[in-house]
Amino acid sequence: MWPPDLIQKAKDGGLDAIETYIFWDRHEPVQRQYNFSGNLDFVKFFKLIQEAGLYAIMRIGPYACAEWNYGGFPLWLHNIPGIELRTDNQVYKNEMQIFTTKIVNVAKEANLFASQGGPILLAQIENEYGDIMWNYKDAGKAYVKWCAQMALAQNIGVPWIMCQQPDAPQPIINTCNGYYCHNFKPNNLKSPKMFTENWIGWFQKWGERVPHRSAEDSAFSVARFFQNGGVLNNYYMYHGGTNFGRTAGAPYMTTSYNYDAPIDDSNGLNWEWKMEPKKDTMHGKGNIKAHQLLEQKELTLDASDYLWYMTSVDINDTSIWSNSTLRVNTMGHTLHGYVNRKYIGYQFSQWGNKFTYEKNVSLKNGTTL
Repeated sequence: MWPPDLIQKAKDGGLDAIETYIFWDRHEPVQRQYNFSGNLDFVKFFKLIQEAGLYAIMRIGPYACAEWNYGGFPLWLHNIPGIELRTDNQVYKNEMQIFTTKIVNVAKEANLFASQGGPILLAQIENEYGDIMWNYKDAGKAYVKWCAQMALAQNIGVPWIMCQQPDAPQPIINTCNGYYCHNFKPNNLKSPKMFTENWIGWFQKWGERVPHRSAEDSAFSVARFFQNGGVLNNYYMYHGGTNFGRTAGAPYMTTSYNYDAPIDDSNGLNWEWKMEPKKDTMHGKGNIKAHQLLEQKELTLDASDYLWYMTSVDINDTSIWSNSTLRVNTMGHTLHGYVNRKYIGYQFSQWGNKFTYEKNVSLKNGTTL
């Protein structure tokens, strides 16, 4: 949802730039098959921004996070033999460079960078990697250096940024994300002090209270940031929307990505009901036999959030099994239970922890599924 009137509302609110992610899974859903049409036409989006008299920030990533399904990675990436994501792995780096170069070339061909007269002032490579880099040790440090070198080699004529990356190699600009960034200092005295995500709210989870941050607190955060030498503040989010279908990616997150934003997902829009086309994956298909748990993303190819495990037990004495308990230990988010093709109930872990499902069941002679 990015009609010109929303861009104009942002301008009327005092903004002079709009940023957007570039989602890898949407633009390359199948390896080497790209899609920049319709709502994926980011060239048109940036030109609408420029026509409104605004600038733009392009966040390539290509790992976006963004509470988006799989962080924006396409599932085919996960299934490439020998790949390790977001680390010093040559298989992954090859794919990341190919996609990044593709996006940059599309932008260059449309003259979108400010160095070409276009609206894009800044571009981002990687995303909040510094928060998890410790887990990758030396391979993570080498990966960050490679990301910087690969990005700079693109020669886009505008600065590159890395948010939440204290060791961002020069001349990459490290930036701050959070509720308050007045005490943040760039790792180079020559780098401008940038607040790339001022969290106006938070995303909504099922069963939790609606997140809220007062406008007064946000305004105080902005004022104090500029008072302490800040030069750029980006509201995250300024326009809250809806991640339809299965695109919402955080655990137990609702499809609304309203984020308590100044312009929410119902502001100035005409709503109508529309049936969402989907494949019914609840019935299960296939005939795979295994004596172990399976890697779900490799098996389902992201066609479904569900993976059915089926087994059978031969019952020959109902006096023993008439009052039985079905017990399943799981680290999944949700479990649905069936016995003899009859639904017996479900359970979910609201906080993302493992849980044990237990249900009394009545079994009968013969084979029980």
